[in-house]
Amino acid sequence: MERFWSKVDKSGDCWTWTGTLRRGYGRFRLNGRHVSAHRVAYELAVGPIPPGLVLDHLCRNRGCVNPAHLEPVTGRVNILRGSGIAAECAAKTHCPAGHPYDEANTIVTPSRPNARYCRECNRIRCREYQRKRRLMLRERRQAACT
Repeated sequence: MERFWSKVDKSGDCWTWTGTLRRGYGRFRLNGRHVSAHRVAYELAVGPIPPGLVLDHLCRNRGCVNPAHLEPVTGRVNILRGSGIAAECAAKTHCPAGHPYDEANTIVTPSRPNARYCRECNRIRCREYQRKRRLMLRERRQAACT
C-alpha cells in the first residue's frame, strides 16, 4: 500500500489526503474501483469497519485520513454530530415560539418519526382555527336570516 500512503501528508495532526478529492473526501482507486481514502486508511491501520457503521471524522476535516481521528458510529450519530440542518434541528430545545421541546410538550407522528411538533403551538393553532370557524358560521347564519 505504498501507493496509498504516498498520497498522505502526515506533517500535521490531521493526515491530509493529497490525492483526488470529491466533496472534500479523499478518493483512492483500489482494484479498479474508487473508494474513500479515509476508509482505506482506517482498515489498513485498525481493521475492518463494523457492519452497519460509518466513519465519523472527529476532527471535522473531511480530507483527514488519520485513523486516530476516525470513529465507527451509526449514520444517525454521524449526522447529529455534524453541522447540517438535521443536527441543528435536533439540538434545538425550544420551538420558535419559546415553548420547550420536552416529553410532555412534544408531538412525534408515526408518518414523520424524525420530525417533532410543539403541542402548545398546536393547541393555539387549533383554538384560533375553531374561533375563526365559529365566527364564519355565525356570519353565514346571519346572512341567511336577512
